[in-house]
Amino acid sequence: MGKRVLIVGGGTAGWLTAGYLAKRLGADLPGGVAITLVESRDIGVLGVGEGTFPTIRRTLETIGIDEAELVRRCGATFKQGAKFVHWRHAPGQGATDHYSHPFQVADASDGLDLLPYWLLGHGGPENWDEVSNPQKKAADRQRAPKLPSNPDYVGPLNYAFHFDAIALAGLLREQAVKNGVRHLTDTVKEVLLAEDGAIAGVRTEQNGVLDADLYVDCTGFRAELIGKAMGVPFKSCRDVLFCNRAIAAQLPYARPDDPIASYTISTAQDSGWIWDIGLDRRRGIGHVYSSDHSDDEAAERVLRGYLGAAGADADVRHFKFEGGYRETNWVKNCVAVGLSSGFFEPLEATGIAFAEVSAGMIANLFPWGGDYETSARQFNTNLLRRYERALDFIKLHYCISERTDTAFWRDNVADASVPDSLLEMLDRWRFRPPNELDIDGQIDIFTEASWQYVLYGTGWKTDLSAKAGALRYHEDARRAFAEVRRQADYAIANLPSNRDLVNFAQTRRFGTRAAA
Repeated sequence: MGKRVLIVGGGTAGWLTAGYLAKRLGADLPGGVAITLVESRDIGVLGVGEGTFPTIRRTLETIGIDEAELVRRCGATFKQGAKFVHWRHAPGQGATDHYSHPFQVADASDGLDLLPYWLLGHGGPENWDEVSNPQKKAADRQRAPKLPSNPDYVGPLNYAFHFDAIALAGLLREQAVKNGVRHLTDTVKEVLLAEDGAIAGVRTEQNGVLDADLYVDCTGFRAELIGKAMGVPFKSCRDVLFCNRAIAAQLPYARPDDPIASYTISTAQDSGWIWDIGLDRRRGIGHVYSSDHSDDEAAERVLRGYLGAAGADADVRHFKFEGGYRETNWVKNCVAVGLSSGFFEPLEATGIAFAEVSAGMIANLFPWGGDYETSARQFNTNLLRRYERALDFIKLHYCISERTDTAFWRDNVADASVPDSLLEMLDRWRFRPPNELDIDGQIDIFTEASWQYVLYGTGWKTDLSAKAGALRYHEDARRAFAEVRRQADYAIANLPSNRDLVNFAQTRRFGTRAAA
């Protein structure tokens, strides 16, 4: 008898995991793993509209999702990074009101590291995100990252997606079933434990007891298996990340041809920040805030103020969450994926990225020979380190801000709220920029480029004066900066707008040429 996997819970995390494991573990093959997903009709998907990492392209391609169908079915648009407004200074307090975290990595054609030369002023007055690669200028002009003639998930600029989360879960479900996943709509009433504490099965309303060799908990914040049944503790990060509430709204475009932003736009507020995600027909907008620094009514006023007159009567939904994670996510024959495993906050779209990471590790570590403990140890060690490193990266956005205008920002820049591991890295970067020595490619979900964009976008100063005399490629660096400006102009002139590329995908597949 082959191995059996039971995924409890659907949504984006559940169906992404199901479709991905089905492909990687041969659910459609005679000797492959039998995968069943059971989800309740009574439990909805949060569906506030979501952003992703560039890794989502490989994941969706592996699952078998056609890129143009993703655009058509899920309101998807092309995301080239995040734009942070008023994170460095309060409105009106500084000349620089925004910076970006583009997905493109600085890559001079001759391999020259341009960052030291920018720190010495050779890149001109522009910020590092703008002089290091052409993506910021292209995204500022709402350009798409690819041409209609580029194949699925391929383009000259690095990218991810924005999409409607409910629609994506539906598309993933269809493809997962095609990939060989058995789908049951039923409500789990009880989780049964064996004498050794492993899961013996789940009792459902209509299908009786369902059992498997491996159980995947995708039940969201409820964590029905890993948390409630198995008692695995959850570690809160409220002492580091203060935001624990969100209010979400949807706002249609004023005109059908309005430009679609190529960023997730994150605008800092007195007690948190507002996300603004452009989908094909509407924007998803939400206010993330700290209940210790604001209350629900005040936070809703802030959101409605951002929405303007068009949003005065918009329906809003309130959410509560606790930022944190489980330090152990694979216990005996149960592994948590998605919100049941951990969640920090919406900043930098780590939620789906961690589901991707977890699904990939389950596929790579799958206990074909029955040795669950060995797989669990490696999974837990790797995922814990990823959570710790991502926590540091998200906190970086807050803790080096120059804002001190409200208690929220003053508390965020206080060393007491900054992990020692992040303080150590900031100490290193006083006299050298982040580089590959600070990043573990097997662990970090953010590269050194990501750290650099946020660090210098927020105004951090790295003093290279002692090293300046040892740098010899000043003219090469100036030429390289000029080449980046040329590439940016070329991208603006030749790439379609985000709106035009989305419109193309409504009727055509990628890899074909647009009609003249």
